[in-house]
Amino acid sequence: MLRETRGLSQDNIAIELGITQPSYARLEKDDERISITRLVHIAKVLKTSVSELIDEKTLKIINQQNSENPSAYVDSIINSDKDHIKTLKEEISFLRNLLKK
Repeated sequence: MLRETRGLSQDNIAIELGITQPSYARLEKDDERISITRLVHIAKVLKTSVSELIDEKTLKIINQQNSENPSAYVDSIINSDKDHIKTLKEEISFLRNLLKK
């Protein structure tokens, strides 16, 4: 949504990131394999913050859920946040180990 608001195509962003358009399209479709470095780079290209990108993802999760079962989408947000925090912790641990070498 933010990319479209900025008038950028998936191809434009992919070129900036040095990846193919299909690879970028997978990132937009909530590919969980996105690295922190790539997320930061996307935020820079879109001239926004990582926080705004994450907030947009959370809103997308809410909108995709069935409004008849609010506890289910709240649970999905909580689980998504837990998964994201776990990924961040793993990335931090990996980076710390690199710095120790």
